[in-house]
Amino acid sequence: MPLACLTDFQAFARERLPKSTWDFIEGGADDSFTRDDNIAAFKRIRLRPRYLKNVVNVDTRTTIQGEEITAPICISPTGFHCLVWPDGEMSTARAAQAAGVCYITSTFATCALEDIAATAPRGLRWFQLYVHPDRQLSKQLVQRVESLGFKALVVTVDVPKLGNRRHDIRNQLDLKLNLLPKDLRSPKERTSMPYFQMSPIDSSICWNDLSWLQSITRLPIILKGILTKEDAELAVKHNVHGIIVSNHGGRQLDDVLASIDALAEVVAAVKGAMEVYLDGGIRTGNDVLKALALGAKCVFLGRPILWGLAYKGEDGIKELLNIIKNEFHTSMALTGCQSVADINQDMVQFSRL
Repeated sequence: MPLACLTDFQAFARERLPKSTWDFIEGGADDSFTRDDNIAAFKRIRLRPRYLKNVVNVDTRTTIQGEEITAPICISPTGFHCLVWPDGEMSTARAAQAAGVCYITSTFATCALEDIAATAPRGLRWFQLYVHPDRQLSKQLVQRVESLGFKALVVTVDVPKLGNRRHDIRNQLDLKLNLLPKDLRSPKERTSMPYFQMSPIDSSICWNDLSWLQSITRLPIILKGILTKEDAELAVKHNVHGIIVSNHGGRQLDDVLASIDALAEVVAAVKGAMEVYLDGGIRTGNDVLKALALGAKCVFLGRPILWGLAYKGEDGIKELLNIIKNEFHTSMALTGCQSVADINQDMVQFSRL
């Protein structure tokens, strides 16, 4: 029986993957309230369609950071893709290139950056960075991704410390003993343990450190994990180029706002100074339309991409992206939108229920 929606891929992946891998992908922090609320929050938003509009030629294309994509549906950074498919991130990169969307490669990629770039040379790629306490190592990594043709640097801000992920604790999961991310090793010791194991993330990094990042790269800097107007205003002050409104899929701090509930506040705070994107809870084409109506330029998919990868590798991701892109096309047509520029906040309202 063919898979018809993203949750069909979820069900397949749950059956196929080992329990510890599934729990690692699906698990949230603490009670997983925010993980679940990311999805539930979209159901609290209703659509207000407009009819008698010419929607013969619906165009889902848009741009992010000046680069055209076929639809405002791209791929969030997630690590350890080799857990679910042998070719890991190389399959993901090829699928993104074929679909004409952006793929944010994680610091925790289990394939070498050179291999990811070589397997999809025409693909639009951004790189997600966790800043290491040894700034020289981070500088070398940033310069490496820039030389490989990555087009933006996505700095994850919501992990000064790893969230409390109960499933991984119960499963005694230790990825460091099973997978050695090739790009987390000291340039002098590529065959040693990844340096992330010894000192995961620089928890001292703060707003003033962004000027250092800006001094070592020409790439636009995008902050992932902003949820409040106060931090959005600081992002404007520090001249970053974009924000991804995100709560890390509910994997970091539980009981924060669902991403879609935080979106409007962040969009209002930046006052058009930069593009704002969203990840967390996107499962349907209607969800994409709701996010764009509330001000997102584009949405990013995290867990669903791993479900597609577990299904059929590159072909599974392509199939999953095709389904949600077609759903979004239908959502646009049925709400009277000929282009993404027609999507606006008057098309949604929050339910009183």
